[in-house]
Amino acid sequence: MKISADELERLFDALPDVVFFVKDDAGRYTHANLTLIRRLGLKRRDQVIGRTVDSLFPSSLGGSYAMQDRRVLAGETIENQLEVHIFPNRAAGWCLTCKRPLASRGRVRGVIGISRDLGQPDGRHPVYDRLRRVLDYLQEHYAEAVRVHAMARLANLSVAQLERHFRRVFQLTPQQWLTKLRIEEAMRLLHGDERIAGIGLACGFADQSAFARQFKAIVGMTPRDYRSMAGGLVRRLPANSDTEGVAMAR
Repeated sequence: MKISADELERLFDALPDVVFFVKDDAGRYTHANLTLIRRLGLKRRDQVIGRTVDSLFPSSLGGSYAMQDRRVLAGETIENQLEVHIFPNRAAGWCLTCKRPLASRGRVRGVIGISRDLGQPDGRHPVYDRLRRVLDYLQEHYAEAVRVHAMARLANLSVAQLERHFRRVFQLTPQQWLTKLRIEEAMRLLHGDERIAGIGLACGFADQSAFARQFKAIVGMTPRDYRSMAGGLVRRLPANSDTEGVAMAR
């Protein structure tokens, strides 16, 4: 038995921390759950259906989101992509996004995806205290070259155990958490006047090119574009926060 996109849309309407969407091969929304509608600051589904990301988001964001959709329409699957999403109601937050191509009769005809907010860590997990040692270490050393083997030794776990337990407790791999810390600090510093190249180095990126590439992959825009819009649209994130705000997919 197959479940239709209409039925999935109604199902995902009940989940306030998950965004669900379907787009056609031109990037137009055909389905969107209520979470997406509300996070766009809209009231009705028909205000989204038939529109593209370019018409719903600022140009610096819409172009990046559209490019990601084109990758999926070309056949790529995106799994658990760590992202910061910024949208018209001025909220910014962390999420994990999954997108898959929708194929029919051997041809990709659209994109289906979800984006779920990062939740609070599972503090009841048996190795939570050991994993907190790793978090505390990363908090102090995020600007350095941190090796996963060093993190595993700190938690008295094998690398495989560390990665498995870390994902279970924090929904992220240790490397994703390190990237999260670096991007959060970069976003904070971009509200100031320090040179972008200096910010990248201060946050642990090898050079300005690596910083710009990683920042755009996570935030959806370059550091320069983020700085330009930060004063107007973006709510400032706390430095290296380990709490999550709201997030959305597009």
